[in-house]
Amino acid sequence: MRKVLPFLLLVVLHGGARAQSLYFPPLSGATWDTLSPASLGWCQPQIDSLLDYLGDRNTKAFMVLKDGKIVIEHYYGTFTADSSWYWASAGKSLTAVLTGIAQQEGYLSINDTSSNYLGTGWTSAPLPKENLISVRNQLTMTSGLDDNVADDDCTEDTCLLYLADAGTRWAYHNAPYTLLDGVIESSTGMSLNSYFLQKLTFTTGMTGLYLQQGYNNVFFSKPRSMARFGLMMLNHGNWNGQQLLDTNYLNQMINTSQSLNESYGYLWWLNGKSSYMLPGLQFVFPGSMTSSAPTDMYSALGKNGQILNVVPSMKLIMIRLGDPPAAGSVFVPNFFNDTLWQKFNAVLCNVSAVEEPEIAASIYPNPASDQLYIDLPGKVFDVSILNLEGKEMQQQRKVTGGCRVDLSLAPGLYIAQIKSGNKMYHHKLVVQ
Repeated sequence: MRKVLPFLLLVVLHGGARAQSLYFPPLSGATWDTLSPASLGWCQPQIDSLLDYLGDRNTKAFMVLKDGKIVIEHYYGTFTADSSWYWASAGKSLTAVLTGIAQQEGYLSINDTSSNYLGTGWTSAPLPKENLISVRNQLTMTSGLDDNVADDDCTEDTCLLYLADAGTRWAYHNAPYTLLDGVIESSTGMSLNSYFLQKLTFTTGMTGLYLQQGYNNVFFSKPRSMARFGLMMLNHGNWNGQQLLDTNYLNQMINTSQSLNESYGYLWWLNGKSSYMLPGLQFVFPGSMTSSAPTDMYSALGKNGQILNVVPSMKLIMIRLGDPPAAGSVFVPNFFNDTLWQKFNAVLCNVSAVEEPEIAASIYPNPASDQLYIDLPGKVFDVSILNLEGKEMQQQRKVTGGCRVDLSLAPGLYIAQIKSGNKMYHHKLVVQ
């Protein structure tokens, strides 16, 4: 049974009931106030265990801020506070903020047709279909353009093919997102980096740079700059009394933006919804995207485990930067983020203050060919192998502890679903 306390008691146990305004560091220099974990009642042995876990998973930097102050800040190997790292797709969330600032300054409207800023013929879609695509569709991954092309990063018109009417299909497609850079530059008359410098560096002290890598513009910064960005978001778009982002737009950005993927806002991932979709799949997963984390959390997530978590109810920011935490790479590290929260919940030292973690099954090998092994010690569970439309292809019922699944599936992408009691776990499965 899930253990859920009333909201006010939960806040007290997390140290959030202090009637305390957020701290903001100076715009320049290395000064940044800290809080000791002991002052919050956090457990040092569990912090040590968490940091060891992150170190074993190729982490470069890990930070936790409470009330704007640094509680945990740890770097690995030769990486330091002055080292820069790429945000990967977590940078999408930064671009969403810059788009909102450009709108509030009157340079653009997200309801406008994208062709107003990119010019007619920016896609290969028939003109009536191209004209259905708005800036809002670019922000919400609902352009309707085909993400199954040879290179879904390609922003050339020959790569941008019509598949469905804008707004009728959600798909994690990099190219239409990347062209938001062109929308901002065309509407403001400034380069993306110049606009970032003017609107966020001068106001928050956040530094960094968009660098072109292939078709993509990838943002690089120091970890504390990501922390500054998270702090501005935590304070509803306000930096130390200066409102930088319109609150109406911000609220739209961090809430469900369309009916297809409840867990997606304007280039931000949302927790606590009843279902979610992931990149490369047209499968709707039931349940919360990060079940071990607070339901009000929203996240900027990037390939290879780049993570910025913002939790308003706890006044908490969590950052992880680094190389892939496991073999292979994923665009959105939601499973890793969930495990990270299971580890972090132990740091809070009060198991009655958090929900029991989602079941964490071990599934291997992946990719698989003729056999798949599933370990879930001490649990009785059901196994279903689903195709991407959610149809059950194979199943085993009432397995105890672990099992072997003899696969009889055509090569392709599937979903392994494990259900134990009222808890459910999903994992992408590649069959060769």
